[in-house]
Amino acid sequence: MKRSNSLDALRGFAILAMVLSSSIAFGILPEWMYHAQTPPPGHQFNPELPGITWVDLVFPFFLFSMGAAIPLALHSKKVVWGSLVQRFILLTFFAVFTLHTRPDPIIAIGAFVLLCFLFIRMESKIPKIIALTAAVAFLIYKGVDVYKSDIIILVLANMAFFGGIIWWLTAKQPLLRLGVLPFIAAVFLAADTPGSWAEAVYNWSPLPWMYKFYYLKYLFIILPGTFAGEWLMLSVPAIPAWDKRKWMAIAGGAFLLVIVNVVCLFSRQVVLNLVLSVLIGTCMLLIAAKVQAWKNYLQAGVYLLWLGLCFDCTQGGIKKDPSNYSYYFVTGGLAFLVVLGFMILEYYGYGKRVISYLAANGRNPMVAYVAGNLLLLPLLRLTGAIEWFSAMEHNVWLGVLRGLLFTGIVSGITLFFVQRKWYWKT
Repeated sequence: MKRSNSLDALRGFAILAMVLSSSIAFGILPEWMYHAQTPPPGHQFNPELPGITWVDLVFPFFLFSMGAAIPLALHSKKVVWGSLVQRFILLTFFAVFTLHTRPDPIIAIGAFVLLCFLFIRMESKIPKIIALTAAVAFLIYKGVDVYKSDIIILVLANMAFFGGIIWWLTAKQPLLRLGVLPFIAAVFLAADTPGSWAEAVYNWSPLPWMYKFYYLKYLFIILPGTFAGEWLMLSVPAIPAWDKRKWMAIAGGAFLLVIVNVVCLFSRQVVLNLVLSVLIGTCMLLIAAKVQAWKNYLQAGVYLLWLGLCFDCTQGGIKKDPSNYSYYFVTGGLAFLVVLGFMILEYYGYGKRVISYLAANGRNPMVAYVAGNLLLLPLLRLTGAIEWFSAMEHNVWLGVLRGLLFTGIVSGITLFFVQRKWYWKT
């Protein structure tokens, strides 16, 4: 099946924004340039602070794109369980291995090379076996602590596994897939009751360093995302020319809703945000023409957004960390709308270069994720250029430029791999 540029563009935006948010100068930029719960200048975590920034959209957008990719990747596979288990193990190994190789620049670069042999598909399996043997030998020699791993990758490993299982079991019964979510919510709520069976389920884990029930909260983003993947397989019929203005207005409304919600939820203008979201969303629904594949995205996005804004009145307001139901539904709804916006722009031939650029980065997210820590930063340290980068931390504009330069180089490395079709696959 042909890849979806729109879905790849969402993933590309998420991974590049993730790199940018972690490479800009700390402590000197405005609060909205960082996670809402870790404001400058001290960046001390404050779980009582409600709100989101653009940085808080990065992880849920990536999770959503992972959920959407599940039906696209598994619908034609005959052996699903083996594929899911293999991916879970490889991603868990990836999370442990990459974190243990970061401190030393030479080792980090060597690790990047090993990962190339391990994850790039080759006709011969011998290079993979050698690379895996060398990586395992390094971890054993170093004295690996499996409890020290990249938490983002570990969560993604759990989501790929459990999201894949649930989709496979409910592929022909999508309503049952949605029915799983209230049970997960019930366990989270009931786990606070001492001595309850829900508490036992919540705390039980055969391998605590690999799996925790706590990670399953992100299924509230993954499972809605699987519907997006299924709808991507629906054909888009020829759209009458007179409907172009309607759909372009809907695309503009989709991106406008992202801006409105980020600005208003961060500044806690919750009533204004709710009113604007309802008005814009209602207008989009009323003018939508009969293109079922696109209407599905619009209806799901608006519904989840409105639901999430209702939940903003609970749990102290929307928060990424500790994440809550408002966060899952709002970001999931916005992800639906962003993909829809990309699809409309792509269909009518607008923003081709931007969408293609983001999509190219989104096709190789594992490379983009580690290229900074395992290749670029080690090279900067070895060449002494890190001092030049560090000097940019003391000025606001240079602090932003530092992030843009770092992200641009990481993107360049990723595109280099994409152009040669050196995709990292699990």
